[in-house]
Amino acid sequence: QVQLVESGGGLVQAGGSLKLSCAASGGTYDWSTMAWFRQSPGKERELVARIWSSGPSNYADSVRGRFTIAKDDAKNTVYLQMNSLKPEDTAVYFCAQRPRRSATYDYWGQGTQVTVSS
Repeated sequence: QVQLVESGGGLVQAGGSLKLSCAASGGTYDWSTMAWFRQSPGKERELVARIWSSGPSNYADSVRGRFTIAKDDAKNTVYLQMNSLKPEDTAVYFCAQRPRRSATYDYWGQGTQVTVSS
């Protein structure tokens, strides 16, 4: 069973930066896509960024140019570097994994809170 553990959230002022980490353990590191989602109160969960095991990535329009997703296969870890943060980026951020055999994100972390003050 794959376990995903996020870290790196916190409180930051608008314009600041944070780097989130998602460490995977258990099972096999055999995935098709890793992604970061976020959800704030009263809003639907939003796909922020995703990266394929082969390397390509893409981003939501709201974060493109400010956020960068990256992976370190040696550490079984995916990162989300968030720059030029805005108050509207405030949310709980979750990482998720889509295994090669699956069409859905089957594994989720517990989430980490990101709060951006104005």
